[in-house]
Amino acid sequence: MIESFHAYLQNKGLKENSIKGYLQSVKGYLKWFDESKDVSFQKLHRENVLEYISFLKTVKKLNPKTINTKLSGLIKFNQFLMEEYRVQTKVVIGKKDFERVQQQYASLSTVEYHDVEKFRQVILDNNHMRYYALATIFAYAGLRLSEALDLHLHDVHLVTREITVREGKGDKTRIVYMSEKVRTALQSWLKERKNNGVDSEYLFPSNRNRRLDRTVVNTAFQRYAKEVGKKITPHVLRHFFCSNAIAKGLSIHEVANQAGHSNIHTTLLYTNPTKTEMLDKMDQL
Repeated sequence: MIESFHAYLQNKGLKENSIKGYLQSVKGYLKWFDESKDVSFQKLHRENVLEYISFLKTVKKLNPKTINTKLSGLIKFNQFLMEEYRVQTKVVIGKKDFERVQQQYASLSTVEYHDVEKFRQVILDNNHMRYYALATIFAYAGLRLSEALDLHLHDVHLVTREITVREGKGDKTRIVYMSEKVRTALQSWLKERKNNGVDSEYLFPSNRNRRLDRTVVNTAFQRYAKEVGKKITPHVLRHFFCSNAIAKGLSIHEVANQAGHSNIHTTLLYTNPTKTEMLDKMDQL
């Protein structure tokens, strides 16, 4: 059934990262069902789903946002069962079942400029130009990890300082502009991959010249982050970009376009003070 669900999601044209998330959520539900009910799964029942939500809250003690992510997978699974399996005849879960998430006030950014620069320097000192270029793109161009790994050589235009970013499947793209800092990092990486005889259409290929796996990047970043003493991931660096760009004078719409935010309210979060700034202000009371 999981294999069929996987194929169903692919046929819907969803991004591979979204598919992985939905599959993980459904596998988690089916594992819980198997362990708690000791019978073969047939279809979704609302009563079971409500029990599962309670399990996630009371036993797993997950936060509302994480629970809602898991429920999103079950919503897709419900749709799949209704379309592909006649035994499922009704909708038993929807967005109305989402947990209420407290509104975010503090900026999403959790690292400062000196943290980012120290992180980049650690990578540079380890002579890993591929990860140095990636870290620079996340922190100073605002790309998502999946977007950076999808980049082809012809997407990068060093002369005009533009990057063509593909957003999911299809022909939808956006133009991202690069600072001199980003261009310099990319030039260094392109020079190294040329010297090493790398032959791949991808800008950041794996050692086998295929698309680099996100897990490889995350693992490497975790290793470097330990030397900095901060939690620094591609997503954290992207948060830093948005917050830093607004602080340096870019408009909300400019940052939204650069970061690819479909909802301007997401970008507005970065106009709020960071948690550190909030605490500093509170200490002055």
